[in-house]
Amino acid sequence: MMMDMKAIQVTFDEALLERLDRDPAVRERGRSAVLREAAAEYLVRREAEVIADRYRAGYGEGSAAMDTELDRWTGEGVWPKCR
Repeated sequence: MMMDMKAIQVTFDEALLERLDRDPAVRERGRSAVLREAAAEYLVRREAEVIADRYRAGYGEGSAAMDTELDRWTGEGVWPKCR
């Protein structure tokens, strides 16, 4: 299945562009393919970072949400006696 593609203009400094063009995968697959892959990987990584940030905000150290949630369970657990 062919995806619709849209041409865009991206600006690179010359040193970075030279490094990119020396890479064997870029030469084999082309700049566009490698940059599409890099953009997709960036978005996956950013989504994971956003989720982790939200988790830390809700359940991080000293979080009121975590303290309140765990307080309800304080009397529920029974610890086994150690020998």
